[in-house]
Amino acid sequence: MSNRKLVLYISSSVDGFISKPGDVLSFLNPMYIEGEDYGYAEFVNSIDTVIMGRKTYDWVMNVVDTFPHADKEAYIITRSKKPSIGTTHFYNGDLTALVNRLKNREGKNIYCDGGAQLVNELLKLDLIDEFIVSVVPVLLGGGVKLFQTGIPERTLKLISVREYQTGMVQYHYAVGK
Repeated sequence: MSNRKLVLYISSSVDGFISKPGDVLSFLNPMYIEGEDYGYAEFVNSIDTVIMGRKTYDWVMNVVDTFPHADKEAYIITRSKKPSIGTTHFYNGDLTALVNRLKNREGKNIYCDGGAQLVNELLKLDLIDEFIVSVVPVLLGGGVKLFQTGIPERTLKLISVREYQTGMVQYHYAVGK
């Protein structure tokens, strides 16, 4: 039996938004400091599989030339059938079956790279094991909400808190079982 976990690693404003209206991420720009990756490289070394929503995938592919997770096994959750591109698979089957199949295989952890629609569906299905949420010191007042109403109540166990000179605070929680 594998000990793989599905981990959400994401940034949010203090008021809980992961993007401004129109999927604009400019609120993250002040967090950029040369040489500071907020633990991302360490995190990426702990995973070998990525799950991402199709809207997030499309947004990423409009910004970059090469899919940043092309070196990992990736599953883009979509409603339509599309052929795989290398190790990037477009998946339109049962989400619980996919996540359980991945968790039961040997390997490193599984990274949920958004977006909000996928995160909230995974929460409803009780499939996320850990949360690493970087809270950016800004109030956006609108945009895409990370956690939507209607998700089940969950007790979380604090694993760690990291503070950064930018004022960003990163919380790492495990789901209490």
